[in-house]
Amino acid sequence: MTMHQIMYKAVSRRASDIHIKVHNPPIFRVDGALIRMDEEPPLVDEDIRGLLRQVVDDRDVAKFEKLLELDTSYMLEGVARFRINACMDDGHPRVVLRLIPLKIPSLDELGLPPTLKNMCRLKNGLILLTGPTGSGKSTTLAAMIDEINATRPDHIITIEDPLEFMHTDRMGIVTHREVGHDTLSFANALRGALRQDPDIILIGEMRDAETVKTALSSAETGHLVLSTLHTVDAVETLNRLMEFFEPHQQTQIRKQLASVLRCICSQRILPMAKDQGRIVACEVLVGTRTIRDFIDQGKSFKDILGIIEESRDQWGMQSFDQALHILWTKGVITAEVALQNATSAKDLRLRMQGMNIK
Repeated sequence: MTMHQIMYKAVSRRASDIHIKVHNPPIFRVDGALIRMDEEPPLVDEDIRGLLRQVVDDRDVAKFEKLLELDTSYMLEGVARFRINACMDDGHPRVVLRLIPLKIPSLDELGLPPTLKNMCRLKNGLILLTGPTGSGKSTTLAAMIDEINATRPDHIITIEDPLEFMHTDRMGIVTHREVGHDTLSFANALRGALRQDPDIILIGEMRDAETVKTALSSAETGHLVLSTLHTVDAVETLNRLMEFFEPHQQTQIRKQLASVLRCICSQRILPMAKDQGRIVACEVLVGTRTIRDFIDQGKSFKDILGIIEESRDQWGMQSFDQALHILWTKGVITAEVALQNATSAKDLRLRMQGMNIK
C-alpha cells in the first residue's frame, strides 16, 4: 500500500489523523477514536521509511536522519493537505499525519460564536486561539483568515511550522511563510513581516518570549495579530503569557497586553449526542475596558472568570460552563459529556436544574 492510498482512504473515512507505527497497520483517528486498518499487514521499519519518502523531499529525509525529528506538510492535489510529523519511537521510525481539508469551513459552518466574526473586522490588536492539541485552533484561525481575506482589501501574512491551510488571493492577498522552508524561525519571519507592508499577521504558535514580545509590538503599531497557545482557558492563557518573561519584565508586558488584547477564544472538541460526530465548545474573553484595566492593574487573573460570565449579553463573552449549558440545552451534547468537561461540575449541575447561576 502506498502513502497516497492510505491518504485517500483516510479522507474517505473522514479521519482527522493517520498514525504510521511499527508492528501495526495504518491507524486512523475518526471522531476522536483510533481505528486500525486491520485489512492491511503490520508495518516494519523499512515500510515506514518508504512511506515517508513518498511524501517528503530528499532535504527533509536528510533532516530527519540527522535530527531524528521532522515537521513538514504535503499537498495531495485536489484532495487534502497533510501536516506531517516524523520521529523515532524506541529506535523505530514513527509518522503522524494530520488531515487538513482544502475547503476552509466558514465560522458559521463551524458553529463558532458570532463574536469571532466581529473580531475579523478589527484593524489592530491581538487575538489568541487556545486549546489542547486537536481542539480545532488551526481550523478556527483559517476560517477567520478566510473571512478577512474575503471581505477586506488587506495584506495577510501567515507564519506557520509547518504550513497548514492554504489561502488563495481574494479581496485581500495572502503571503504564506513556512518555518524551515521559507524562513528559519518564527522570530525571523515576524521581524521580516513588519517590512513587508502587512495588515494582518498570523503566527502559528506563540513559542517563546521573543515571539510574544514581537507580536505585542506588532499589535501596538497598528497590525491585527492572530496566534495560538496550548492553554485550556483564558485565565491559563494570561498566566502563560506572563510566564514567558522574568518577573522584572512582567509589569511592562501587562501594560502592553492590556493595550492590545482583543480576544481570547479557548476551544474544546466534544462528542455529540447520539454519535453524530463532534462539536466545538468555546470560552470567549473580549478585551473590553474592564478586562484591560484588570490586566493593567496587576489583579489576579483567576477573578476574570466572573467578568466573563457577567458579560455574555453585553459583550458576547462566555465561559466554558455557559457554552456547555447552551449545547446541552439544545440537545447537542449529553449531560454526562457536559459535566465531564465543566470547569465547575457543581455549578453546571445547578444551572441544569434551573438554579440562577450566571
